[in-house]
Amino acid sequence: MKRLLAVCLILGIANAAKADEQSTSPYATAGDFAKYAMKLREQALLKVEPQVFVPTSSRPTTQRFPWKMNIVTTVFWVGEQAGGNNPVPNFKSCWDANWTGSYGGFDNPDSSSRRNYIPVSFIPHQNPFYCALPYNDVTHGQFKPEAPLVIPWFKQAYTGPGQSVCRDRWIAIRKGNRTCYAQWEDCGPFRTDHFQYVFQSERPKPNLNHGAGLDVSPAVRDYLGLAPTDVTDWQFVEVSDVPPGPWRSYGENNHFVIARRQTEKRVAERSFGAAKK
Repeated sequence: MKRLLAVCLILGIANAAKADEQSTSPYATAGDFAKYAMKLREQALLKVEPQVFVPTSSRPTTQRFPWKMNIVTTVFWVGEQAGGNNPVPNFKSCWDANWTGSYGGFDNPDSSSRRNYIPVSFIPHQNPFYCALPYNDVTHGQFKPEAPLVIPWFKQAYTGPGQSVCRDRWIAIRKGNRTCYAQWEDCGPFRTDHFQYVFQSERPKPNLNHGAGLDVSPAVRDYLGLAPTDVTDWQFVEVSDVPPGPWRSYGENNHFVIARRQTEKRVAERSFGAAKK
C-alpha cells in the first residue's frame, strides 16, 4: 500500500512538473495567479456596457398596410334598390343572402331620417359603418385559387373552407383631416375579382361611376362629410389599431361590441357567484 502511494505521488509530481514546463503563465504560485484572475474579473466588470431597454408599446406590433390614395368613393346602403348607375340591388350582400334582415332593416340614407349615424327608425343589428371593395375571396362556397396567395392575413384569419376571411375586416377611410373606420361587408363597386387593386398596387378599373374603387355607408358619408361621389384614401387596419369612435358602438358583427358584451357577461357571472356565497 505504501509502495502504491509512493508511486502515485511520484507520478503526480512528474505531471505537475510537465504542466509547469508547458504553461506560459508567468506566475510562480497559485496565490499570484488568483490575484491576477481577480484583477481581470474587476476589469471585465468595469468594461461591461449598460443594457439599453427600448420602450415598446403595451400591445404587439401590428402589420401596417399601405394607403390607397385618391380613390373615387361612392355611397351605398343596405336595402338600396337598383337604379341609375347601380345595376344591383343591395338587399343581399356577397356574403349574406338576407343582408337587410341581418342588418335590421333599410339603412335609409336620407339625412332627415338619421341621427347619430344610424336610422331613427331602428337600432342596426350590424355595424352601420360598413364598406364594399371590389373583391370576393369566395366563389361557389370555395376560396378562389389566388385568395391564400394575395390576402395578407389569410393564414391567421382562416376558420374553414369557404368561410370568407375578408368579411368584417376593418379599413380606415380618410378625407382631408378626418379619418373614419368601417368594416368590409360587401363586394363592389361593380367587380368582385380585382385583387390586384385591393391587395396590390393597381388602380381601380374604369366603370360607370368614374372608376370608383370604394363604396361606403351613409354613416361613413356623414362622418367624413362626403358628396355622393367623392375622393378618399383608404387602408386596411388591424382591430387593435381602430381608435374609439362611433364605429365601435353598434353591431353583432362589431369586434368591440362583442368584446364589451363578453366583459359584461363575465362581470355579471362573478357578481351572481358572489351573491350566492
